[in-house]
Amino acid sequence: MQLTRFAELGLRVLMYLTESGRELPVTIQEIARQFDVPHNHLVKVVHKLGKLGWVHTLRGRHGGLRLALPAGQMPIGEIVRGMEGDAPLVNCEQPHCTLAGRCLLEGVLNQAVEQFYQSLDQYTLADVLSAPAASKYSTHSPIQLINL
Repeated sequence: MQLTRFAELGLRVLMYLTESGRELPVTIQEIARQFDVPHNHLVKVVHKLGKLGWVHTLRGRHGGLRLALPAGQMPIGEIVRGMEGDAPLVNCEQPHCTLAGRCLLEGVLNQAVEQFYQSLDQYTLADVLSAPAASKYSTHSPIQLINL
């Protein structure tokens, strides 16, 4: 499964806001410059994040973005679900499939997608910004290899 660029940018914006830790709001212009992405595209991403309740947006001269919740209360799976939407992986109706009624692929793929999101829900925004050595989700073995 591959995330859309839209969802990926949404995650990056939230991570940037988490990491910035500033009292003043962060501007879209600043984030666009940091990630080298078009300002107009980022406006759409931020608008969606705001509608989903992940960021607070402030208009005006001293406006910008802030996280709406602490990073530890923001499950990655919920964020990705919101940004990706509910589009199915396969559409068995368009074009009409000659295997309709005999194929279980759609159900298998839907189950896999749900497991994907459940796996992501085990992590919060705070977890993905932890130092790798200190992360409880590190894939590295604590056993050091010895050269013989």
